[in-house]
Amino acid sequence: MALYLRILYIITGLTGVHSITTVSKVSVKTGKSISIPCLYGSQYKNHVKYLCEGPKWRFCRDVVKTNKADPSGKYSISDDKRQFIFTVTINNLTNKNTDYWCVVEISNGPDYGVHFQLSVTRGTPRLYVDHQRITGYVEENITIRCHHSNSGEMKWCRLGRNCVTGSSGSIDGAAVTAHMRDPNVFTVTMSGLKSEDSGWYLCAEGDIQIPVYLNVTEKPITTTAHTFTGDGTITTLKNGQQRASFDVKIFIIRLSVLMCFVIVVLFIWLILRRKQSKADSSATAMVDQEVIYANVGNIRRTSPEMSLPESDGEIMYS
Repeated sequence: MALYLRILYIITGLTGVHSITTVSKVSVKTGKSISIPCLYGSQYKNHVKYLCEGPKWRFCRDVVKTNKADPSGKYSISDDKRQFIFTVTINNLTNKNTDYWCVVEISNGPDYGVHFQLSVTRGTPRLYVDHQRITGYVEENITIRCHHSNSGEMKWCRLGRNCVTGSSGSIDGAAVTAHMRDPNVFTVTMSGLKSEDSGWYLCAEGDIQIPVYLNVTEKPITTTAHTFTGDGTITTLKNGQQRASFDVKIFIIRLSVLMCFVIVVLFIWLILRRKQSKADSSATAMVDQEVIYANVGNIRRTSPEMSLPESDGEIMYS
């Protein structure tokens, strides 16, 4: 049935090219992955979308659908119904992966599809970016570097919308500046970002494009957390990024030394306090002790045998 609909599609001349917008040609390296955005009309929001492989529309082979995953894992597909874009990703590219079709399935008529081509090379691609998916923050700037090998005119476009071809311009209200000061590098800066600027963009040179997805979000609040790891270290994390680490054993040793020092100081203080208390108690006892007085008198003895002078009398104490 699907083959019959495609034949009817060709015979009637309903190519469907104007119903879907995507790239025309992308240069990629062998073994890498590439994501291709396919923009469709809002009337197809709830339709099934799929990727078809093959140079001819009549004979292309369905490889992945939004309602049917690819069991091999080579192809994947997602549908952003808010922006009306479905994205297909092709992994582990080879020189056999060259011709594909972005297709919207029509239940009561021929499917709509548009063709794109991959130029898979073992060397450096003709046009590429450092990262195909980037993140920017609201009210800030983002810079994209498009590496190219030719000296043709460079453009920065939003998929399905306008392009900036000179050194400055705007796309949906976001200011765009561009320059080629570095050899073979087209540098694009978007300023005053808004959340509405999230979406797919194209860096283009002639008939070659490279799609770039920009995700604009609120800037996260800086937070710091400490995580204990299994190897005995404490790792300090800031916004999810590793900042510093130190040995927990050193920390424990230093803490133990400090505790010992405090204990010794407290022990000495208690000893001194106890001695001071004893001294105070002794002084109090001496003050309270009863004083006994003695009378001293002269007792003169007279002996019948000898009479001693008065001064020689014995003194008795009592």
